[in-house]
Amino acid sequence: MKLTRRQFGGLAAGAALIAATRGSFAQGGPIKIGAVNPYSGAMAQYGDEVTRCYELAAEWVNGQGGLLGRQAQMVRGNATSAQEGIAAIEQLVGRDKVDILAGTYVTAISNAASESALNYGKLYWETNALARDLTDRGLPNFVRSGPSSNEFASRAVEGALKVVAARLNKQPKDLKAWVEHEDSAYGTSIALEQQRLLKEAGVNFGVGSHSARAIDVTDSILRAKNTAPDIWISTAYVVDTNLLLRAARDQGFKPAAMMLCGVGDTTETLEALGKDYLEGILLVSYPRPDVSEKYGPGAGAFLKLYRDKHGRDPIAPQGMNAFVGMKILFEAIKAAGSVDYETIVKAAAAMDKPLGAYETGYGAKFDAKMQNTRALPVVAQWQGGLVKAVYPAEAAAEGVSVVNVPRA
Repeated sequence: MKLTRRQFGGLAAGAALIAATRGSFAQGGPIKIGAVNPYSGAMAQYGDEVTRCYELAAEWVNGQGGLLGRQAQMVRGNATSAQEGIAAIEQLVGRDKVDILAGTYVTAISNAASESALNYGKLYWETNALARDLTDRGLPNFVRSGPSSNEFASRAVEGALKVVAARLNKQPKDLKAWVEHEDSAYGTSIALEQQRLLKEAGVNFGVGSHSARAIDVTDSILRAKNTAPDIWISTAYVVDTNLLLRAARDQGFKPAAMMLCGVGDTTETLEALGKDYLEGILLVSYPRPDVSEKYGPGAGAFLKLYRDKHGRDPIAPQGMNAFVGMKILFEAIKAAGSVDYETIVKAAAAMDKPLGAYETGYGAKFDAKMQNTRALPVVAQWQGGLVKAVYPAEAAAEGVSVVNVPRA
């Protein structure tokens, strides 16, 4: 039986463990936020990047006077799997005495960790995990400040229709698409929504799936190639994305447009495929510091903060999204006047900030399931070995426009 937010809240309020942990921390010390992310293994550099930007946001708010008269402090909890996510929560709450939990780069980890956080009566503030199921559960301690899989899916279809179809001079009914996805909750949730929207628009499409752990994805590429699509849209993780692109190159699969959702926009893919092959590949991506200041006011200031702290540019777009997500959390804490999860959720639910209020171009307006409805990805593109936002038009920096569609 699916429990409602109210029922979840009743269970949480009645747990003896919550009574033992809530309100047990000294009010004069820092507000501790446990950052649940993979800091080892294949996804470590992205988990590190998300948390680096949490830490950057904490330094920023501390420089503004902190939170409720206290300093914000990030505490890392390593989790490379769902089971480790549960263990990380137990350690962060039991040993490190954190007040709030946040994360994460991986949907499966977020799913398990947030349920564990509820057992301890703690807020789980999600910035980066995408699957719509995370908010659809109705967990009363769960808030997502960034986009969900639905926003990534809708932006992908919007890009296919308003960028690709327009460049090919085709109507939606004449456009052929292939939807490829890895088969976990992350890839599946995005692909299902893409299919719904493509069907609604009258686009002809085929669908394929693969395991993110696959070591050979040639069959996936050949299935797509046999349908001769105008656009190939893929949702995957970094390793399998690079495998898919290599297989496409090796098999001579070259549709007029290729689009990668949520991935493929970092130096790891650039080093794997090279800038010449990537030229013109479209990306549905978190907004990054290249967006125009009109679209994302303060994006340049974020980039300076990051460079000053780390001596280089951000390694992934997940970072600025995490920075903004943490800023929204800090605003909710200030409005709540408390670290109690129910009070913070109530304060977040009352937020009403327009698009363009943050560095990513986001606003803040949460629906009944505590999904931020004003957090939208952009369509970007590989151009000359760099990733540049190209859609919506107001997100593109001056002089930037779509190139190499159809692909040469």
